[in-house]
Amino acid sequence: MRKLIFIGALLCIIAKSHAQQARTDTTYNYTVQDCINYAYAHQDSVVNAGLDIKSAEYKIKETIGQGLPQVSGAISFQDYIQPPATVGPSFTGLLNGQIDPNAPLVKYPFGAVKYTNTFAANATQLLFSGTYIVGLQAVKTFKELSQRNLIRTRIETNVNVTKAYYQVLVSNEQIKLLDANISQLKQQLDQTTQQNKQGFVEKIDVDRLDVQYSNLVTSRENTVRSLTLNYQMLKFQMGMPINQQLVLKDKLDDVNMDAQAVDSTLDTAVYRNRIEYNLLETNIHLNQLNLKSKKSEYLPTFTASGSYGGTYEENQFRYLYDHLYPSSYVGVNLSIPIFSGFQRSNQVKELEITVLKSQNDLYDAKNALSLQLSMANITFFNSLKSLNTQKRSRELAEEVLHVSKVKYQQGVGSSLEVTQAETDYESADNQYIQALYNVLISKVDLDKAYGRIK
Repeated sequence: MRKLIFIGALLCIIAKSHAQQARTDTTYNYTVQDCINYAYAHQDSVVNAGLDIKSAEYKIKETIGQGLPQVSGAISFQDYIQPPATVGPSFTGLLNGQIDPNAPLVKYPFGAVKYTNTFAANATQLLFSGTYIVGLQAVKTFKELSQRNLIRTRIETNVNVTKAYYQVLVSNEQIKLLDANISQLKQQLDQTTQQNKQGFVEKIDVDRLDVQYSNLVTSRENTVRSLTLNYQMLKFQMGMPINQQLVLKDKLDDVNMDAQAVDSTLDTAVYRNRIEYNLLETNIHLNQLNLKSKKSEYLPTFTASGSYGGTYEENQFRYLYDHLYPSSYVGVNLSIPIFSGFQRSNQVKELEITVLKSQNDLYDAKNALSLQLSMANITFFNSLKSLNTQKRSRELAEEVLHVSKVKYQQGVGSSLEVTQAETDYESADNQYIQALYNVLISKVDLDKAYGRIK
């Protein structure tokens, strides 16, 4: 029997291990939008923001419940092992009709029976409360705040995933350029080595090319390691386990980097499209409701209440439930605030200041978002111009390198000239990659500044 149990447990472990391995071996071929959608479903910050909305819904129900009948019950049982008593002078110690002050005090029963069992059901109903009415409005606004916070979290996740996705694309492009340069330089190094063996070129020419080749290979190895880290960063932003296999379907050519994305005539009201501005508007509304709630504390509170209960009492337990002594009541209660030592009035003034501060924050945010849009436009335009310039510089550097090689092969140029051209070409490649990354990132920031990311 033990052997069968052991075999069964072993099979379960093996099956679980295979299932985990299957999940790990799954390859995801994702576009940038696929990665964003995955993040919406799995990124912890987005998931938690969605849970906040559900929590707000329960908060609304909780607040509504305060206006519904509140019913409670109570049951108690007492066994007076030593019934309470009081002491007094002894009537047997009367002396000529007067109490003898020298006589000792005696114990008198307090009147409690030995066994007591009571039960009661109490109910209250709120009839009018200003704070309750305002509270219903506040929790609905609080839910709206949670919904807008979810939108903001999704936008931030969208931005982070998109930037990480573009970083991987740029790193892949950089590796392609390095591979092309390494292949070209390796061919030139092999040719120069053969020419050196034949006595046509000096050993120093071979050494210069060898140093450049080694530097390129090292640069590629570093870029490959960085690419691995970039993939892990992308999966982290997506909420995906970093050991999962992810393949990017989009290419750099699929990214729209048209200069028309820059609006030359800025919309002065575009800040209203920004979720940050909407959140501040909701926050002002909450502060105003909080102020309204505090003012409503000047109003009376009106409630109704009722109770029904009963008591069983007996000195002998066997007779305890032979007789019930019921009691019940209904009533109304009116609570009128009269004077609180100026606490409420000062609290109202404090909340009025809070509302003014939140309105000032909204005005400041309006200017900040407008400035951010202007900066995003200029940054993207400059980045795009720099990218076009670097493309042209790279083409020129490639042409200079080709000419210097031809001149060297024809004996009218020097190896130093070729080496310098190779260095300039590598530098042009690096500047092109950096310019490419800058324009992609500034494009994302521009879309965010316009409120285009939904």
